[in-house]
Amino acid sequence: MSSMLKFAAIAFVGALSAVGAAKAVVSLDDLRQPGLRAPIATAPSLGGAEGNAAQITKDRDGHFWTEAAVDGKAVRFLVDTGATAVSLSLADAQRLGIDTSKLNYDYNVITADGRTRAASVKLASVAIAGTKIRDVDALVIEKGLENSLLGMSYLGRLSRFEATQNSLILHP
Repeated sequence: MSSMLKFAAIAFVGALSAVGAAKAVVSLDDLRQPGLRAPIATAPSLGGAEGNAAQITKDRDGHFWTEAAVDGKAVRFLVDTGATAVSLSLADAQRLGIDTSKLNYDYNVITADGRTRAASVKLASVAIAGTKIRDVDALVIEKGLENSLLGMSYLGRLSRFEATQNSLILHP
């Protein structure tokens, strides 16, 4: 595994918490297990965003929440620029039709609730307003994640995103 991949995996997710709203994944526990690699954001030249710019308005809790169409189904996300990958709660993954009982939970992660495991999945598409990305790497968190997180495996494939005091603007 290259040092860039190791760095991306170690920097997996930053801690975020909205009062009573989110239990964020905070770090990968051990990536030295042979054969494991964390999903990372794909460079825009390998499948960037399409569509029009989208704007996400800051919520009253001070965080950016958005509804996205994931493989055509609605999922509510907390935007987390510290998360290396899109992270799905178990409930959201099941609602998307992912058979969570057949996933290989081979990543050790630490959430606000403590240690748990995660499984790597590929989402066909994630669209927010007019901004759509195909083939998005994501993790399904086995337990301890109440709300799904929109991480850098989506955000990093945009041409850019910018934050203002009251909104986050996504540019395909």
